Amino acid sequence: MKILFISLGCDKNLVDSERMLGSLSAAGHQFTDDETEAEVIIVNTCCFIGDAKEESINTLLEMAAQKETGKCRVLIAAGCLAQRYQDEVLREIPEVDGILGTASGEKILEVMEQTLGGKKEAVFDSIDAPPAGGRRILTTGGHYAYLKIAEGCDKHCTYCVIPSVRGRYRSVPMEQLIREAEELARGGVRELVLVAQETTLYGVDLYGEKRLPKLLEGLAGIPGIHWIRLLYCYPEEITDELIETIRREEKVCHYMDIPIQHASDRILARMGRKTSRKEITERLRRLREAIPDMAVRTTMITGFPGETEEDVEELLDFVDEMEFERLGVFPYSMEEGTPAAGMAGQIPEEVKKERRDRVMELQQEISLACGEAMIGRELEVFIEGKVSGEDAYVGRTYMDAPGVDGYLFLNTPLELESGMFVRARVTGALEYDLIGELCDEDESAQ
Repeated sequence: MKILFISLGCDKNLVDSERMLGSLSAAGHQFTDDETEAEVIIVNTCCFIGDAKEESINTLLEMAAQKETGKCRVLIAAGCLAQRYQDEVLREIPEVDGILGTASGEKILEVMEQTLGGKKEAVFDSIDAPPAGGRRILTTGGHYAYLKIAEGCDKHCTYCVIPSVRGRYRSVPMEQLIREAEELARGGVRELVLVAQETTLYGVDLYGEKRLPKLLEGLAGIPGIHWIRLLYCYPEEITDELIETIRREEKVCHYMDIPIQHASDRILARMGRKTSRKEITERLRRLREAIPDMAVRTTMITGFPGETEEDVEELLDFVDEMEFERLGVFPYSMEEGTPAAGMAGQIPEEVKKERRDRVMELQQEISLACGEAMIGRELEVFIEGKVSGEDAYVGRTYMDAPGVDGYLFLNTPLELESGMFVRARVTGALEYDLIGELCDEDESAQ
Protein backbone atom coordinates (compact mmCIF):
# COMPACT_ATOMS: atom_id res chain seq x y z
CA MET A 1 0.00 0.00 0.00
CA LYS A 2 1.03 3.63 -0.51
CA ILE A 3 0.88 5.34 2.88
CA LEU A 4 0.95 9.00 3.82
CA PHE A 5 2.04 9.37 7.45
CA ILE A 6 1.59 12.75 9.17
CA SER A 7 3.18 13.25 12.59
CA LEU A 8 2.00 16.21 14.68
CA GLY A 9 3.02 17.54 18.08
CA CYS A 10 6.15 16.98 20.11
CA ASP A 11 9.40 15.10 19.60
CA LYS A 12 8.14 12.30 21.85
CA ASN A 13 5.19 11.81 19.52
CA LEU A 14 7.64 11.79 16.63
CA VAL A 15 9.47 8.80 18.12
CA ASP A 16 6.13 6.95 18.26
CA SER A 17 5.57 7.85 14.60
CA GLU A 18 9.02 6.57 13.63
CA ARG A 19 8.28 3.25 15.32
CA MET A 20 5.00 2.91 13.42
CA LEU A 21 6.83 3.76 10.20
CA GLY A 22 9.33 1.01 11.02
CA SER A 23 6.55 -1.55 11.41
CA LEU A 24 4.88 -0.49 8.18
CA SER A 25 8.13 -0.55 6.24
CA ALA A 26 9.06 -4.00 7.56
CA ALA A 27 5.71 -5.25 6.25
CA GLY A 28 6.60 -4.04 2.75
CA HIS A 29 4.48 -0.91 2.51
CA GLN A 30 5.63 2.23 0.69
CA PHE A 31 5.39 5.86 1.73
CA THR A 32 4.36 8.94 -0.17
CA ASP A 33 4.24 12.68 0.52
CA ASP A 34 1.42 13.13 -1.99
CA GLU A 35 -1.93 12.97 -0.22
CA THR A 36 -3.74 12.49 -3.53
CA GLU A 37 -1.77 9.29 -4.20
CA ALA A 38 -2.02 7.76 -0.73
CA GLU A 39 -4.20 4.68 -0.30
CA VAL A 40 -3.83 4.84 3.49
CA ILE A 41 -3.44 8.05 5.51
CA ILE A 42 -2.30 7.92 9.14
CA VAL A 43 -2.28 11.02 11.36
CA ASN A 44 -0.44 10.80 14.69
CA THR A 45 -2.24 13.54 16.60
CA CYS A 46 -1.51 15.91 19.49
CA CYS A 47 -3.78 17.49 22.09
CA PHE A 48 -1.42 19.17 24.55
CA ILE A 49 -2.83 22.68 24.12
CA GLY A 50 -5.68 24.28 22.19
CA ASP A 51 -3.61 25.13 19.11
CA ALA A 52 -2.35 21.55 18.90
CA LYS A 53 -5.89 20.17 19.12
CA GLU A 54 -7.04 22.54 16.40
CA GLU A 55 -4.16 21.52 14.12
CA SER A 56 -4.91 17.83 14.66
CA ILE A 57 -8.63 18.22 13.97
CA ASN A 58 -8.04 20.35 10.88
CA THR A 59 -5.52 17.85 9.55
CA LEU A 60 -7.94 14.97 10.03
CA LEU A 61 -10.68 16.92 8.24
CA GLU A 62 -8.37 17.78 5.35
CA MET A 63 -7.28 14.16 5.00
CA ALA A 64 -10.89 12.97 5.26
CA ALA A 65 -11.59 14.87 2.04
CA GLN A 66 -9.12 12.59 0.25
CA LYS A 67 -11.55 9.71 0.61
CA GLU A 68 -13.73 11.60 -1.84
CA THR A 69 -11.19 13.30 -4.10
CA GLY A 70 -8.08 11.11 -3.88
CA LYS A 71 -7.16 7.45 -3.73
CA CYS A 72 -7.49 7.15 0.04
CA ARG A 73 -9.27 3.99 1.17
CA VAL A 74 -8.50 4.22 4.89
CA LEU A 75 -7.94 7.08 7.34
CA ILE A 76 -6.43 6.26 10.75
CA ALA A 77 -6.07 8.60 13.74
CA ALA A 78 -3.41 7.77 16.33
CA GLY A 79 -1.83 9.43 19.35
CA CYS A 80 -2.92 11.86 22.04
CA LEU A 81 -6.03 13.45 20.46
CA ALA A 82 -7.27 10.01 19.45
CA GLN A 83 -6.68 8.75 22.99
CA ARG A 84 -8.36 11.69 24.69
CA TYR A 85 -11.32 12.23 22.35
CA GLN A 86 -11.90 8.79 20.82
CA ASP A 87 -15.71 9.00 20.90
CA GLU A 88 -15.79 12.55 19.55
CA VAL A 89 -13.40 11.73 16.70
CA LEU A 90 -15.50 8.77 15.56
CA ARG A 91 -18.72 10.75 15.86
CA GLU A 92 -17.62 14.06 14.36
CA ILE A 93 -15.28 12.72 11.65
CA PRO A 94 -17.01 9.57 10.35
CA GLU A 95 -14.41 9.27 7.60
CA VAL A 96 -11.95 8.05 10.25
CA ASP A 97 -11.81 4.27 9.92
CA GLY A 98 -9.43 3.37 12.71
CA ILE A 99 -8.15 4.78 15.98
CA LEU A 100 -5.00 3.90 17.92
CA GLY A 101 -4.36 5.03 21.49
CA THR A 102 -1.03 6.35 22.73
CA ALA A 103 0.10 2.91 23.94
CA SER A 104 -1.11 0.98 20.89
CA GLY A 105 1.29 2.03 18.12
CA GLU A 106 2.67 -1.50 17.85
CA LYS A 107 -0.74 -2.57 16.51
CA ILE A 108 -0.74 -0.21 13.53
CA LEU A 109 -0.54 -3.11 11.04
CA GLU A 110 -3.42 -4.92 12.69
CA VAL A 111 -5.61 -1.81 12.60
CA MET A 112 -4.70 -1.06 9.01
CA GLU A 113 -5.54 -4.58 7.85
CA GLN A 114 -8.88 -4.56 9.66
CA THR A 115 -9.91 -1.20 8.26
CA LEU A 116 -8.85 -2.12 4.73
CA GLY A 117 -11.18 -5.06 5.11
CA GLY A 118 -14.05 -2.67 5.72
CA LYS A 119 -14.19 -2.87 9.50
CA LYS A 120 -14.06 0.09 11.88
CA GLU A 121 -11.32 -0.57 14.39
CA ALA A 122 -10.37 1.14 17.67
CA VAL A 123 -7.50 -0.16 19.78
CA PHE A 124 -6.70 1.31 23.20
CA ASP A 125 -4.21 -0.60 25.29
CA SER A 126 -3.56 0.50 28.86
CA ILE A 127 -1.84 3.88 28.96
CA ASP A 128 0.33 2.40 31.72
CA ALA A 129 1.69 -0.36 29.45
CA PRO A 130 5.49 -0.72 29.22
CA PRO A 131 7.05 1.71 26.72
CA ALA A 132 7.23 0.39 23.17
CA GLY A 133 10.41 -0.60 21.40
CA GLY A 134 11.09 -1.78 17.89
CA ARG A 135 12.66 -0.64 14.66
CA ARG A 136 12.41 3.03 13.68
CA ILE A 137 12.60 4.92 10.42
CA LEU A 138 14.18 8.27 11.22
CA THR A 139 12.44 11.37 9.91
CA THR A 140 15.08 13.81 11.17
CA GLY A 141 17.53 13.44 8.29
CA GLY A 142 19.52 10.61 9.83
CA HIS A 143 22.28 12.62 11.56
CA TYR A 144 20.46 13.28 14.81
CA ALA A 145 17.73 11.33 16.56
CA TYR A 146 15.48 11.62 19.57
CA LEU A 147 15.93 8.92 22.18
CA LYS A 148 12.78 8.58 24.30
CA ILE A 149 13.94 7.33 27.67
CA ALA A 150 10.60 7.24 29.50
CA GLU A 151 6.88 7.49 28.94
CA GLY A 152 4.14 9.21 30.94
CA CYS A 153 4.32 11.55 33.92
CA ASP A 154 3.55 11.53 37.65
CA LYS A 155 3.81 15.28 38.29
CA HIS A 156 0.13 16.15 37.71
CA CYS A 157 0.59 19.89 37.12
CA THR A 158 -2.85 21.46 37.32
CA TYR A 159 -2.86 22.67 33.69
CA CYS A 160 -1.63 19.47 32.03
CA VAL A 161 -3.47 16.53 30.42
CA ILE A 162 -0.40 14.35 29.83
CA PRO A 163 -0.93 11.92 32.76
CA SER A 164 -4.47 11.23 31.54
CA VAL A 165 -3.40 10.42 27.97
CA ARG A 166 0.13 9.06 28.48
CA GLY A 167 -0.17 7.35 31.85
CA ARG A 168 2.15 7.09 34.82
CA TYR A 169 5.91 7.53 34.55
CA ARG A 170 7.61 4.45 33.04
CA SER A 171 11.32 4.32 32.30
CA VAL A 172 12.72 2.33 29.39
CA PRO A 173 15.24 -0.26 30.67
CA MET A 174 18.79 1.03 30.33
CA GLU A 175 20.05 -1.93 28.34
CA GLN A 176 17.25 -1.40 25.81
CA LEU A 177 18.20 2.27 25.42
CA ILE A 178 21.88 1.44 24.97
CA ARG A 179 21.04 -1.09 22.25
CA GLU A 180 18.78 1.40 20.49
CA ALA A 181 21.44 4.13 20.66
CA GLU A 182 24.09 1.74 19.29
CA GLU A 183 21.80 0.90 16.38
CA LEU A 184 21.19 4.60 15.72
CA ALA A 185 24.93 5.25 15.78
CA ARG A 186 25.57 2.44 13.29
CA GLY A 187 23.01 4.11 11.04
CA GLY A 188 24.94 7.40 11.03
CA VAL A 189 23.38 9.30 13.95
CA ARG A 190 25.90 11.71 15.52
CA GLU A 191 23.66 13.50 18.02
CA LEU A 192 21.26 11.92 20.52
CA VAL A 193 18.55 14.16 21.97
CA LEU A 194 17.19 12.58 25.15
CA VAL A 195 13.47 13.20 25.67
CA ALA A 196 10.65 12.17 28.01
CA GLN A 197 7.91 14.06 29.77
CA GLU A 198 10.64 14.42 32.37
CA THR A 199 14.14 13.06 31.81
CA THR A 200 15.53 13.80 35.27
CA LEU A 201 13.44 11.11 37.01
CA TYR A 202 14.74 8.42 34.67
CA GLY A 203 15.10 5.06 36.41
CA VAL A 204 13.28 5.78 39.67
CA ASP A 205 10.46 3.37 38.85
CA LEU A 206 12.74 0.57 37.62
CA TYR A 207 15.80 0.88 39.84
CA GLY A 208 14.59 2.79 42.88
CA GLU A 209 16.93 5.71 42.18
CA LYS A 210 17.61 8.33 39.54
CA ARG A 211 19.79 6.71 36.88
CA LEU A 212 20.10 9.52 34.32
CA PRO A 213 23.79 10.12 35.16
CA LYS A 214 24.57 6.41 34.64
CA LEU A 215 22.58 6.40 31.39
CA LEU A 216 24.57 9.39 30.14
CA GLU A 217 27.81 7.59 30.95
CA GLY A 218 26.67 4.52 29.04
CA LEU A 219 25.57 6.52 26.00
CA ALA A 220 28.82 8.51 26.01
CA GLY A 221 30.74 5.27 25.52
CA ILE A 222 29.05 4.49 22.19
CA PRO A 223 31.38 4.99 19.19
CA GLY A 224 30.04 7.41 16.58
CA ILE A 225 27.92 9.45 18.99
CA HIS A 226 29.40 12.94 19.19
CA TRP A 227 26.77 14.98 21.06
CA ILE A 228 24.23 14.00 23.72
CA ARG A 229 21.60 16.63 24.54
CA LEU A 230 19.17 16.76 27.48
CA LEU A 231 15.62 18.08 27.22
CA TYR A 232 12.83 18.44 29.82
CA CYS A 233 14.76 18.43 33.11
CA TYR A 234 12.52 19.50 35.98
CA PRO A 235 14.38 21.89 38.28
CA GLU A 236 13.60 20.04 41.52
CA GLU A 237 15.09 16.82 40.17
CA ILE A 238 18.43 18.22 38.96
CA THR A 239 20.99 16.68 41.31
CA ASP A 240 24.62 17.51 41.93
CA GLU A 241 25.48 14.07 40.53
CA LEU A 242 23.75 14.94 37.25
CA ILE A 243 25.51 18.31 37.05
CA GLU A 244 28.88 16.65 37.69
CA THR A 245 28.21 14.02 34.99
CA ILE A 246 27.38 16.72 32.44
CA ARG A 247 30.52 18.60 33.40
CA ARG A 248 32.73 15.51 33.19
CA GLU A 249 31.40 13.72 30.09
CA GLU A 250 32.74 15.47 26.99
CA LYS A 251 30.00 14.22 24.70
CA VAL A 252 27.19 15.65 26.83
CA CYS A 253 26.34 19.14 25.58
CA HIS A 254 26.48 21.97 28.10
CA TYR A 255 22.81 22.55 27.41
CA MET A 256 19.75 21.83 29.47
CA ASP A 257 16.06 22.39 28.82
CA ILE A 258 14.46 23.20 32.18
CA PRO A 259 10.69 23.88 32.03
CA ILE A 260 10.09 26.46 34.78
CA GLN A 261 6.68 27.91 33.72
CA HIS A 262 6.60 30.91 36.09
CA ALA A 263 8.46 32.83 38.79
CA SER A 264 5.64 33.90 41.10
CA ASP A 265 5.46 31.51 44.06
CA ARG A 266 1.70 32.01 44.20
CA ILE A 267 1.23 31.01 40.56
CA LEU A 268 3.73 28.16 40.82
CA ALA A 269 1.70 26.76 43.72
CA ARG A 270 -1.55 27.08 41.76
CA MET A 271 0.13 25.27 38.86
CA GLY A 272 1.06 22.39 41.15
CA ARG A 273 4.75 22.96 40.55
CA LYS A 274 7.16 21.65 43.18
CA THR A 275 9.61 24.57 43.37
CA SER A 276 9.70 28.19 44.47
CA ARG A 277 11.47 31.07 42.76
CA LYS A 278 14.23 30.92 45.38
CA GLU A 279 14.76 27.18 44.85
CA ILE A 280 14.81 27.57 41.07
CA THR A 281 17.28 30.45 41.31
CA GLU A 282 19.59 28.49 43.60
CA ARG A 283 19.56 25.46 41.30
CA LEU A 284 20.31 27.57 38.22
CA ARG A 285 23.18 29.31 39.99
CA ARG A 286 24.61 25.96 41.09
CA LEU A 287 24.39 24.72 37.51
CA ARG A 288 26.09 27.78 36.06
CA GLU A 289 28.78 27.87 38.74
CA ALA A 290 29.72 24.27 37.99
CA ILE A 291 29.47 24.69 34.19
CA PRO A 292 30.11 28.37 33.28
CA ASP A 293 29.24 27.94 29.59
CA MET A 294 25.96 26.13 30.30
CA ALA A 295 23.15 27.17 27.95
CA VAL A 296 19.75 27.01 29.64
CA ARG A 297 16.49 26.82 27.72
CA THR A 298 13.19 27.23 29.51
CA THR A 299 9.49 27.79 28.88
CA MET A 300 7.02 30.09 30.61
CA ILE A 301 3.22 30.30 30.71
CA THR A 302 1.41 33.64 30.81
CA GLY A 303 -2.23 34.20 31.72
CA PHE A 304 -2.62 31.29 34.13
CA PRO A 305 -5.89 31.62 36.11
CA GLY A 306 -5.54 34.22 38.83
CA GLU A 307 -2.34 35.75 37.42
CA THR A 308 -2.11 39.44 38.31
CA GLU A 309 0.00 42.28 36.96
CA GLU A 310 2.20 41.85 40.04
CA ASP A 311 2.80 38.21 39.07
CA VAL A 312 3.71 39.27 35.54
CA GLU A 313 6.14 41.87 36.86
CA GLU A 314 7.74 39.20 39.04
CA LEU A 315 8.08 36.94 35.99
CA LEU A 316 9.68 39.76 33.98
CA ASP A 317 12.06 40.52 36.84
CA PHE A 318 13.05 36.84 37.04
CA VAL A 319 13.68 36.56 33.30
CA ASP A 320 15.74 39.75 33.44
CA GLU A 321 17.73 38.41 36.38
CA MET A 322 18.39 34.94 35.01
CA GLU A 323 19.22 35.97 31.41
CA PHE A 324 18.23 32.64 29.89
CA GLU A 325 20.10 31.80 26.71
CA ARG A 326 16.91 30.33 25.23
CA LEU A 327 13.30 30.95 26.28
CA GLY A 328 9.83 30.32 24.88
CA VAL A 329 6.50 31.64 26.20
CA PHE A 330 3.02 30.19 25.74
CA PRO A 331 -0.33 31.72 26.65
CA TYR A 332 -2.17 29.48 29.10
CA SER A 333 -4.46 26.99 27.35
CA MET A 334 -7.56 25.88 29.28
CA GLU A 335 -7.83 22.10 29.00
CA GLU A 336 -11.05 20.45 30.08
CA GLY A 337 -10.66 17.87 32.79
CA THR A 338 -7.70 19.61 34.42
CA PRO A 339 -7.92 21.32 37.83
CA ALA A 340 -6.84 24.65 36.31
CA ALA A 341 -9.82 24.67 33.96
CA GLY A 342 -12.14 24.99 36.95
CA MET A 343 -10.16 27.66 38.73
CA ALA A 344 -11.53 31.15 39.32
CA GLY A 345 -9.83 34.07 37.64
CA GLN A 346 -9.70 32.86 34.03
CA ILE A 347 -7.98 35.51 31.91
CA PRO A 348 -9.06 36.77 28.45
CA GLU A 349 -7.05 35.49 25.49
CA GLU A 350 -5.91 38.94 24.43
CA VAL A 351 -4.48 39.59 27.90
CA LYS A 352 -2.64 36.24 27.91
CA LYS A 353 -1.08 37.06 24.54
CA GLU A 354 -0.19 40.63 25.50
CA ARG A 355 1.64 39.31 28.55
CA ARG A 356 3.40 36.70 26.43
CA ASP A 357 4.53 39.42 24.04
CA ARG A 358 5.97 41.50 26.88
CA VAL A 359 8.06 38.58 28.13
CA MET A 360 9.24 37.76 24.61
CA GLU A 361 10.21 41.37 23.93
CA LEU A 362 12.44 41.28 27.00
CA GLN A 363 13.84 37.90 26.01
CA GLN A 364 14.64 39.17 22.52
CA GLU A 365 16.91 41.79 24.05
CA ILE A 366 18.54 39.19 26.30
CA SER A 367 18.97 36.76 23.41
CA LEU A 368 20.63 39.40 21.24
CA ALA A 369 22.99 40.35 24.06
CA CYS A 370 23.88 36.68 24.60
CA GLY A 371 24.58 36.32 20.88
CA GLU A 372 26.74 39.44 20.75
CA ALA A 373 28.74 38.13 23.71
CA MET A 374 29.61 35.08 21.58
CA ILE A 375 31.29 37.15 18.84
CA GLY A 376 34.93 36.12 18.55
CA ARG A 377 34.40 32.73 20.18
CA GLU A 378 35.20 29.51 18.40
CA LEU A 379 32.45 26.90 18.54
CA GLU A 380 31.84 23.42 17.24
CA VAL A 381 29.04 23.46 14.67
CA PHE A 382 26.82 20.61 13.51
CA ILE A 383 26.10 21.13 9.80
CA GLU A 384 22.44 20.64 8.86
CA GLY A 385 22.32 21.86 5.27
CA LYS A 386 23.35 24.38 2.62
CA VAL A 387 21.77 27.77 2.01
CA SER A 388 20.36 27.60 -1.51
CA GLY A 389 22.34 29.61 -4.03
CA GLU A 390 24.94 30.85 -1.55
CA ASP A 391 28.34 29.83 -0.20
CA ALA A 392 26.82 29.34 3.22
CA TYR A 393 25.59 26.54 5.44
CA VAL A 394 23.07 26.20 8.25
CA GLY A 395 24.36 24.65 11.43
CA ARG A 396 23.70 24.34 15.14
CA THR A 397 25.98 24.92 18.11
CA TYR A 398 25.85 23.09 21.42
CA MET A 399 23.44 25.84 22.54
CA ASP A 400 20.80 24.94 19.97
CA ALA A 401 18.41 22.00 20.09
CA PRO A 402 16.89 20.97 16.76
CA GLY A 403 13.54 22.48 15.87
CA VAL A 404 13.23 24.90 18.80
CA ASP A 405 16.38 27.02 18.95
CA GLY A 406 18.37 29.14 16.52
CA TYR A 407 21.08 28.44 13.97
CA LEU A 408 24.59 29.47 13.09
CA PHE A 409 24.90 30.56 9.46
CA LEU A 410 28.38 29.59 8.30
CA ASN A 411 29.96 31.41 5.36
CA THR A 412 32.48 29.27 3.50
CA PRO A 413 33.22 28.32 -0.14
CA LEU A 414 34.26 24.82 0.97
CA GLU A 415 32.00 21.85 0.31
CA LEU A 416 30.51 20.58 3.55
CA GLU A 417 28.02 17.79 4.16
CA SER A 418 25.10 17.49 6.53
CA GLY A 419 26.10 15.66 9.69
CA MET A 420 29.63 17.07 9.74
CA PHE A 421 31.09 18.81 12.77
CA VAL A 422 33.34 21.78 12.04
CA ARG A 423 34.86 24.57 14.10
CA ALA A 424 33.64 28.09 13.39
CA ARG A 425 34.40 31.56 14.67
CA VAL A 426 31.36 33.70 15.51
CA THR A 427 31.44 36.94 13.54
CA GLY A 428 27.94 38.33 14.07
CA ALA A 429 24.67 37.93 15.95
CA LEU A 430 20.99 38.36 15.21
CA GLU A 431 18.14 38.15 17.76
CA TYR A 432 18.13 34.37 17.80
CA ASP A 433 20.84 33.26 15.34
CA LEU A 434 24.59 33.57 14.93
CA ILE A 435 26.78 34.22 11.90
CA GLY A 436 30.21 32.63 11.58
CA GLU A 437 33.11 31.62 9.41
CA LEU A 438 35.15 28.45 9.26
CA CYS A 439 38.23 28.60 11.45
CA ASP A 440 41.40 28.89 9.35
CA GLU A 441 43.04 25.92 10.97
CA ASP A 442 39.97 23.75 10.57
CA GLU A 443 39.59 23.14 6.86
CA SER A 444 38.56 19.58 7.42
CA ALA A 445 35.42 18.29 9.09
CA GLN A 446 34.77 15.39 11.42
